[in-house]
Amino acid sequence: METSTKSQKRNKIIYWIFMLWLSLGMISTAIVQLLKNKDEVENFTSLGYPIYLMIIIGVWKILGVIAVLIPKTPLLKEWAYAGFFFVMSGAIISHMASDHNFSKIFASLLLLILTIISWYFRPADRKMI
Repeated sequence: METSTKSQKRNKIIYWIFMLWLSLGMISTAIVQLLKNKDEVENFTSLGYPIYLMIIIGVWKILGVIAVLIPKTPLLKEWAYAGFFFVMSGAIISHMASDHNFSKIFASLLLLILTIISWYFRPADRKMI
């Protein structure tokens, strides 16, 4: 019984550490996208995407962070995690298809890893089942 409690506590700490970093990463990149930062505009256009997509993705990132942080609503959290996964994996694939070097891929890869770890260690009250 004690081991289970320790394991749950450890998992909760891991979850909140990775959730904090994931939230900060998503919010900061969303702000850069919503403000149409010059470097981010160049990044998007070099991938062949229209600039208006930055606004859509930026808004959805902020809404996703809100969804994963608010209590209850496990279905909404699953959708938010799925959205994070698709956006970050899509960014990685887009950079790779455009022959960008690892420094361009790193931020998306890091956010994808944070998404997966946060999702995996989320507490039982934040899961569907």
